[in-house]
Amino acid sequence: MNFIKIFIFVALSLVVGFFGCTKEEKNVGAPKQERITKNLVPQKSELRGQNFLVELSDLKVLTVVDTTSKEIVETPSLKGNIKITNKSKDILDVQAVTFEYLDEAGKPISFQSGEKISKVSLFLKAIKPEEVTEGSFYDVTIPKMAIKEKALGKIEISLVYVPSPLKRETLTLSEKVE
Repeated sequence: MNFIKIFIFVALSLVVGFFGCTKEEKNVGAPKQERITKNLVPQKSELRGQNFLVELSDLKVLTVVDTTSKEIVETPSLKGNIKITNKSKDILDVQAVTFEYLDEAGKPISFQSGEKISKVSLFLKAIKPEEVTEGSFYDVTIPKMAIKEKALGKIEISLVYVPSPLKRETLTLSEKVE
């Protein structure tokens, strides 16, 4: 008889413990942040330099906005596709593409303190004459001021490259895993 009372006591304690300790999380309203994608106008551009023809397409700015205050809470990022054509007579080893943001007057739009600054997209591709290479840039940020106050007038793109004749030497190392 004592054994049954102890068993019932332990069973009731477990039931009360399980149901009494569970917390119900209630979804209180909508999310506090929202991702907004804005298209740049024009969405497609073709630029000709001394050694390159650059085509940018599908240009978008992604922002994260606080839903209540409508303030931008993270540094916006620039996304898009790039197509580079080598118009020189030499092999050009493209290292990176850099972005600078300018207002309508041509003055640089600076990043504010606390903003993530990433104005370079690595490319790392050797392009032969008249060869075309394509890629995307997605790790580039744009100043909040360019979006918030709609100050963006121009984007200056610089291609960082090593001109040819570029000589390379390949060495092979024999190794084994034991």
